[in-house]
Amino acid sequence: MLPAEKLARITERFAYVEARLEAGAPPAELAALGREHAELRPVVAGIDRWQAARAGLAEAEAMLADPEMRALAEEEIGRLRAEIPALEAELRLALLPRDAADARPAILEIRPGTGGEEAALFAADLLRMYQRHAEAQGWQFDLLEFQPTELGGVREAVARIAGEGVFARLKYESGVHRVQLVPETEAGGRIHTSAATVAVLPEAAEVDIDIPAADIRIDTMRASGAGGQHVNTTDSAVRITHLPTGIVVTSSEKSQHQNRANAMAVLRARLYDQERSRQEGARAAERRAQVGTGDRSERIRTYNFPQGRMTDHRINLTLYRLGAIMEGDLAEVIDALVADDQARRLAEADG
Repeated sequence: MLPAEKLARITERFAYVEARLEAGAPPAELAALGREHAELRPVVAGIDRWQAARAGLAEAEAMLADPEMRALAEEEIGRLRAEIPALEAELRLALLPRDAADARPAILEIRPGTGGEEAALFAADLLRMYQRHAEAQGWQFDLLEFQPTELGGVREAVARIAGEGVFARLKYESGVHRVQLVPETEAGGRIHTSAATVAVLPEAAEVDIDIPAADIRIDTMRASGAGGQHVNTTDSAVRITHLPTGIVVTSSEKSQHQNRANAMAVLRARLYDQERSRQEGARAAERRAQVGTGDRSERIRTYNFPQGRMTDHRINLTLYRLGAIMEGDLAEVIDALVADDQARRLAEADG
């Protein structure tokens, strides 16, 4: 049985927030109240549906005593008894604690791992995959840092992705992605294995992470690379070193001012991610069980081109539609990871 007191508190809180918004809340509170209202609205709608179904069931059971209404009551009871468990399951999902970062934009970082130039080419494939997925979702995809290799691969790519539910959907992508393919230069037809690392971090606002000026060193430098639109001919590239942690972030687009802003955004995201991990010890343990540690050394997925398959090792999901996945069709994979996450958290809540 769902906790009646908790449901009542949620309903009361929603009524209070709605009243504050209708009365004209101060501008300083407006954004926070709006977010809370948007989060509570579907939960309260679920509570209303569940309570209405239970009330209808009680009324139908009372009608059984009336011979003229008995047949109608039995039909209604059958329908509601089948409907209520589904409504309750839906409500339990809505009541699960939310990751506070789920609604934030994401910082996506991709780097080649083992495998030399083949790994760099695979990193470029992953970058295109995520960019196409973002476009299909209607998300905004902005490249903050891009370091190409001579043959069209990627040494490092950092992007900001903004839109509805971005981090909530992409946070499962952190880890080592492995590719198995036969390179065009392989005369013997042998399958080569290489890897790339993906990190997905929630974007941090300045109010989340205060970075004193004394804690950073900012260097400007001439961009280097294989040429092309992302490489500068002036000393506009920026490298920021966070002295307390040793984290180094670079940005090498055309504007030095924009590079500084980009690099600070990535630095804040990394520090915010560290702080989240430190503060949420219990949740970190749960998440390790759920989707792995997110550590760059952990293989989470294999893309096998000769067999046309993708396997996500965390949930033992194998799909034989690799071409579509590499074109950005990740919905089925992410849906499965979200469902696995929800099932584990529901089991823990019920336990």
